Amino acid sequence: MISTVTMNPSLDRHVAVENLVLDDTNRWVSFSYMPGGKGINVSRVVCQMGGDTMAYGFMGGLDGGVLKTILKQKDVPFDFTPIKLEIRSNFIITDLKTRAQTRISAPGPEISPGELKKLIDKITRLKRRPRYMVFAGSVPPGVPDDIYHVLIDKMKSQGIITVLDSADQWLKEGVKATPDIIKPNVREAQGLLGRELKTEEDIIQAVKTLVGSGIKIVCISRGRDGMIIADKDAVYKVIPPDVQILSTVGAGDSAVAGLVLKLSQGGSLEEASRLAAACGTAATLAPGTELCHKEDVESLLPQVKVEKLPF
Repeated sequence: MISTVTMNPSLDRHVAVENLVLDDTNRWVSFSYMPGGKGINVSRVVCQMGGDTMAYGFMGGLDGGVLKTILKQKDVPFDFTPIKLEIRSNFIITDLKTRAQTRISAPGPEISPGELKKLIDKITRLKRRPRYMVFAGSVPPGVPDDIYHVLIDKMKSQGIITVLDSADQWLKEGVKATPDIIKPNVREAQGLLGRELKTEEDIIQAVKTLVGSGIKIVCISRGRDGMIIADKDAVYKVIPPDVQILSTVGAGDSAVAGLVLKLSQGGSLEEASRLAAACGTAATLAPGTELCHKEDVESLLPQVKVEKLPF
């Protein structure tokens, strides 16, 4: 089973307008809302692809109730820790004329020490231990920056394979616990390593450096250019098919889901990277925050190119 932890879930509201005009009234063409938060997105995709998952994290307020209702409708299992305050709302505005997306994200609710303890106790005392646990996304106020470090240490001591997909201080602190798998994008990897990654060779050297630090699998995503992924034995350049992008929201989370799902099924790193690219690309075909659809993933999978690079 693949479990996920989302410290800072959200209810994402997506508005599409024909031609966004600043400082004026805009009438939307469509409106929708979907569950948000990187870990929740991973669970949604794992479920969509037929895998076994459980989503953990904080949940509260009216929007939290809506989020749980949607997950129930989509048959995504969850066991959230209740909080007193409302979860955050994120807003995504898509300009249908230019395809530009404007995202407005909230910091999240203040988490009390008691609420944090309940979540930690829950995920460290699971009766049914997952094979993989994915820690993903930002951390809300009241939660220490090293929370992923703490939780990764606890999960590794129980023999659980840990995955970290975060940014900024949460990524830097979490990596100190040497998670088994990380998936930063180029910007996040630059912040982690403290240097610019201007060329493909820079990125290749970056994944080798991070694998050399003890992380078993390092994947640096590059948007349309795909990803560079490595373990101690090989480095792969993964190129996704060229598609018309409707939305980039959740593409990275979809890639994480595909990567971990295939690994959990006993697939090789090459096979896992191929599914990751197909899931990530499929997510860009769906509007708003719909994420990937299984039929799109299956259609795109044969089109993904994977090249083994000199190690």
